[in-house]
Amino acid sequence: MDEKSDDLENKLFVTEFPKKGYSIVDYLQGRVHFALLDQMKLMNTSGMTHTQIKETIIDTITEIIDNFDPKKESKSS
Repeated sequence: MDEKSDDLENKLFVTEFPKKGYSIVDYLQGRVHFALLDQMKLMNTSGMTHTQIKETIIDTITEIIDNFDPKKESKSS
């Protein structure tokens, strides 16, 4: 893919969350919400069914949560 294609795809599938006027918790939740909606829109466009989208996202989120180790995260930050 060339740079123009990448830009077009980013504009189609990446929604920016506003940075001002939100607490850090609201800002982070908003970014996650928008990222999930963008991912679902892309998956739908690529032909995945509602069930496939749901299963894929739930599997990914479960893996992220299962691998989260707050002690390890604080050491690497």
